[in-house]
Amino acid sequence: MTEKPQGAEPGDDSAAEEAVIEAAEEAAAAGDTTGAAGDAAAKQLAERTADLQRLQAEYQNYRKRVERDRLTVREIAVSNILESLIPVLDDIGRAREHGEVTGGFKSVAESLETVVAKLGLQQFGKEGEPFDPTMHEALMHSYSSDVTEDTCVQILQPGYRIGERIIRPAMVAVAEPQPGTQTTSAPDAESAKSAESDKADGGADS
Repeated sequence: MTEKPQGAEPGDDSAAEEAVIEAAEEAAAAGDTTGAAGDAAAKQLAERTADLQRLQAEYQNYRKRVERDRLTVREIAVSNILESLIPVLDDIGRAREHGEVTGGFKSVAESLETVVAKLGLQQFGKEGEPFDPTMHEALMHSYSSDVTEDTCVQILQPGYRIGERIIRPAMVAVAEPQPGTQTTSAPDAESAKSAESDKADGGADS
């Protein structure tokens, strides 16, 4: 089997070219022979062709592996940078709540937010959305008759994610349905309304 050249870089086809030239020369020499010698040359040519195909397959696999590793390293580097910028984004958010993001600082803040968004950092967490323990961290808890499921009623600190990976969960205040409260169904509501109407009519007749 043809040995892979030492120190070969992805895309270096010199070894493959040499193998092709050598195989062609052997094929030409084989054309001048007959009988057993010709069979031996044909067999050797087939072996060299198989070696060449395996060598090309190894190069292709190597290229793919290097590309995957390169992308993984890039994603890790970008993720680390974005994580380090989250406290800065928190400061900008607090300043905006107090009306302090104005003038030149406003332009810088908006530019930074645009850049991190292009790099894949997404902010999440809105009031009124259902509480999801995989995305939210409850810092406050209360009961309310205005909700029918565990609901985020206040966003204390927004969450951030890159793609599907949660970098930081959203810090929220959660309200649960009031214990013992039952939602009146539509038929029951109509029955109650009808009973009240009948009662009112009876009082008028008397």
